[in-house]
Amino acid sequence: MGERVYVGVDLGGTAIKVGLCDAQGKLLQTYEGPTGTEHGAEVVLENIAQYVRKLVDESPYEWEQVAGIGAGIAGFMDIPEGFIKLSPNLGWRNVPVKKILEEKLGKTVKIDNDANVAALGEAWSGAGAGIPNVVCYTLGTGVGGGVIIHGRIYQGYNGMAGELGHMVVVPDLEAIECGCGKKGCLETVSSATGIIRMAKEAVERGEHTSLALVENIMAKDVFDAAKTGDETALRIINRAALYLGKSMAAISVVLNPQRFIVGGGVSKAGDILFDAIRKYYNEHAQETAKEGVDIVPAVLGNDAGVVGAAGLNLHS
Repeated sequence: MGERVYVGVDLGGTAIKVGLCDAQGKLLQTYEGPTGTEHGAEVVLENIAQYVRKLVDESPYEWEQVAGIGAGIAGFMDIPEGFIKLSPNLGWRNVPVKKILEEKLGKTVKIDNDANVAALGEAWSGAGAGIPNVVCYTLGTGVGGGVIIHGRIYQGYNGMAGELGHMVVVPDLEAIECGCGKKGCLETVSSATGIIRMAKEAVERGEHTSLALVENIMAKDVFDAAKTGDETALRIINRAALYLGKSMAAISVVLNPQRFIVGGGVSKAGDILFDAIRKYYNEHAQETAKEGVDIVPAVLGNDAGVVGAAGLNLHS
């Protein structure tokens, strides 16, 4: 039959990306097409099936060589049953994804949360390759994450493991309400949304900062200002890094991972962010728990989702 290959599906609200990987996690080929969310779940799942077929047909591999298909989806799900309970991004409720795709494609299908899948991608063949125990953060509009133990996704009792953005880390007097309804979540200070909020508040308070000259402040503007020595921007970045470092310190005495991997758009800030995270982690982590542990940027970028999804049939 030849080499076995695996298909990963990264299901987004506007686009579906599918990729073909070998057994070592090397991404061999990709294809991308529109999601078609507005047409309902049945059309989206048919689109996935068509894109997967097209991907394999246009590759050097035969359909018989496909050993499994995995999909990363944002939402609440019954992972073993492959059932989406609720996906606000897609407007789905009670959709048996695994069953429908297996009927359409005739292959084993596994699904998982999109953040878990991205973490698996980085752990399998990205920044965590060769390291069995890692914790991944994704810093974007919110803060996502994933926990990989012995090379496999740790999902917890009901799939909530790895919701790092909802660790309550900010003291009550400084805490604001998170989108989840709780106060003091990491996401409120260490996401792009949190960084932008803190910058706008500083400008509204009349602080002396170059950010006051920016019409529509984005997280990148805050990092750029910090790199020029802007004291307000530096304080905001340090606050975001402080709570990231403290959250990692807490995780280190619970899971004791060998590596923390940080990805997402905010992570592109580079050393000005990572140096601060490492500083605060080292200040707050217990000495034995932090020994030999490192904090590194993710390397797979937008490919992490499809790589991790492909790996669900090998590492879950």
